[in-house]
Amino acid sequence: MDPSVSSPSFASSSSSSSSWFPGIFRSRSGKSGSAGGGSLPVMASADGMPGSRKNQLRGYLFKYGSKSIQGIIHNQENLSLYRYLEPLSIALENEKWSLVQPLLSSSYLGYGTSSLDQDAVELDQLIGHLINKENSEGVVLLGHSTGCQDIVHYLRTNSAFSKAVRGVILQAPVSDREYRATLPETAEMIDLAAKMIGEGRAMDLMPREANPDAPITAYRSFCLMYHSLCAYTGDDDMFSSDLSDDQLRLRLGHLSNTPCQVIFSMADEYVPDYVDKKALVERLCRAMGGAEKVEIEWGNHSLSNRVQEAVEAIMDFVKREGPKGWDDPWS
Repeated sequence: MDPSVSSPSFASSSSSSSSWFPGIFRSRSGKSGSAGGGSLPVMASADGMPGSRKNQLRGYLFKYGSKSIQGIIHNQENLSLYRYLEPLSIALENEKWSLVQPLLSSSYLGYGTSSLDQDAVELDQLIGHLINKENSEGVVLLGHSTGCQDIVHYLRTNSAFSKAVRGVILQAPVSDREYRATLPETAEMIDLAAKMIGEGRAMDLMPREANPDAPITAYRSFCLMYHSLCAYTGDDDMFSSDLSDDQLRLRLGHLSNTPCQVIFSMADEYVPDYVDKKALVERLCRAMGGAEKVEIEWGNHSLSNRVQEAVEAIMDFVKREGPKGWDDPWS
């Protein structure tokens, strides 16, 4: 099974960024989907109702495992970089779950021209498809890095199918602002993006030095990559250590109604040395209304050096917060 397979996306083709977003679904019937590595053609509309002829989006949904309980993986860079994905899919299969991978507009190189709002729309379309076409009755979302922002933002939207989210796992929820503040070019690029937006060129691409990894618009640079990701209290500024407890609750408090697990790598290379990681993860969990805390000693950002610990933590949460005791969200 090779989870790094390249394919058309669920919502649109795009190409690598620094993070991904996943989740897990349960089926309302015993019907199994395609076998491991199989692809399911997907048709959804911009209003989130599969089958509608208006603004249809066509793509492929990759499902690993044949069990009727399902999962989502959204990745913005090469899936092969995340070594725990394959053993995780095997562990899920053994527990009668399976793993589903959609690619969104922000996946791979697309993150520089997409937005949190667009991700939320596409995620809701995907959950709608699984509810209506795959008989899913619930989902646990798993996010890595900025994929954690996707989850937090999506659940704040109260979108049509967000009530089907039964659990959330945030792996490596780190502050892009605090990390990028350590880079010498950040301040200059913030000023340039603001200037371009002021001149009415928000959708023009920034110079290559603004983001060598992928093309990025001035709007995305200022509102996401620099303003949102790197400006104090920007849209993506959800996990910074210098936010007050009240500010963290304002950003994360709506998760208190959903079972949450926070997996924090205690040697994360994207967290500046001055940040007290233990104190930060404690404050994040408290802001979420008492989320479960998992500290992985010496773990790096992607947990490639702590694969077994990552799989064990995720599976422990899924087995506790999964099908047992779930009600049909549509009853």
